[in-house]
Amino acid sequence: MFWRGVWGYLPANIVQGVVGFLAIVLFTRLLSPEDFGRYALAFSVMTLAHVAVFSWLEAAMARFWAAQAPGAAQGHFASLYRTAFVLSAGFVVVAGVAVWLWPADPLFKIALAAGLGGAPARSLVKLAQERYRAAGEVSKAANLDIAVAVGGLAIGVGFALAGLGAAGPLLGLGLAPLAALPLVLPGELRQARGGGFEAGRVRDYALYGYPIAASLALTVVLSSTDRFLLAVYMDEAAVGAYHASYSIANRTLDVLFLWLGSAGQPALVMALERGGLERLKEAAREQLSTFLLIGLPAAAGVALVARPLAEVLIGEDLRVAAASVTPWIALSALFFGLTAYYFGQAFTLGKKTRRLLIAMAVPAGLNVILNLVLVPRFGLMGAAWATAASFAVGMITTMLIGRRVVALPVPWESLARCGVATGVMALVVSRLPAIGGFGELVLDASVGGAVYAAAALTLNAAGVRDVAGRLLEQVRARRATA
Repeated sequence: MFWRGVWGYLPANIVQGVVGFLAIVLFTRLLSPEDFGRYALAFSVMTLAHVAVFSWLEAAMARFWAAQAPGAAQGHFASLYRTAFVLSAGFVVVAGVAVWLWPADPLFKIALAAGLGGAPARSLVKLAQERYRAAGEVSKAANLDIAVAVGGLAIGVGFALAGLGAAGPLLGLGLAPLAALPLVLPGELRQARGGGFEAGRVRDYALYGYPIAASLALTVVLSSTDRFLLAVYMDEAAVGAYHASYSIANRTLDVLFLWLGSAGQPALVMALERGGLERLKEAAREQLSTFLLIGLPAAAGVALVARPLAEVLIGEDLRVAAASVTPWIALSALFFGLTAYYFGQAFTLGKKTRRLLIAMAVPAGLNVILNLVLVPRFGLMGAAWATAASFAVGMITTMLIGRRVVALPVPWESLARCGVATGVMALVVSRLPAIGGFGELVLDASVGGAVYAAAALTLNAAGVRDVAGRLLEQVRARRATA
């Protein structure tokens, strides 16, 4: 199930990566540095609100679908969707009043209203997508992801060109899932026919899901405290530069981890539910080896090409400051990816999600303290250092506490081999000429990719040579029988 999902979700994640980079390219040019900063702040608030209200439902759909008896899932769907509709109605009212009363810059309030207004539609689409993933309906989940991502970018660019400033990208994020709802919601609601709202079921889901939502909220705090403190101690243009850098590095790594995690999380649940603990450990070891094989060189690569990447993707007013912090954000993104998509799965698999909340509270609190100390003195670099240190502590804390719930294995040999291959790549790329711009980016990426591939095959990092050998044998066998 894992590898079927990996290949099935590949097109969607390629599109997500392209859309993410295009968003940086376009919005850092279409918006002023101040408007891009307002967009970054409003996006953080929007994300925190969505997580606080809706994410527990999405987590419950992802975890409990596989546990439903065949033909008896109507109560599961009815309970989740009726709760989602009630929460959506209350959310719209509360969010509207909060934005109206908030004593903030009017331009920021407009952007925030645009972002919050789309949260209910995003949640309903996300519920459907989590069900597709849990059921192994890879093409449906991938196609929905592609449609919402591309539609959101196109709509956002249109509104930005129309002069709506920071509200433009956020309107795209809300209207794209709203347009997708008529295509996905009727089919999902049919799954609830014959079922009714079950208060006990929703209570169990809430006890499971709210700690996950709270831990995600703490993750948002981890990744957004720096923006608000930069706005306080510096200005919105500094927030825009930091967000642009964060988007480049984090988006690159997050797309990779989300790609693997989209396939990995349901595969781990299925392995545990239907194969027991030994099958789970086997699947987990394979997944983390794959994460390391791809994630380590990706993080190092982003750090190595920070300057030419900024020159290509980020508007001129923001690129110099953004390039300086990109390597630290790349390191942060690697720590977060390993935490969220692997070590943190111990709590959801063991249904001990309250401990996940404890694990994330440590780095979130540390992040606030470090930002308060470092941002006033070091500005953007202080925020980057605080983020990297906090996510490193978060990964270690999650790993140690998670082992008491479900001891997910760490393939140390794969880590060492992938680390050596990454080091060889970094050494070679660091010696290449600095010709600047797109040419340097292509040179570094092509040489780095070739060197890493050769080193990984030579060292058999994460068993990649064995996999390549099996694939080659399969090809030869097919040709022989053709």
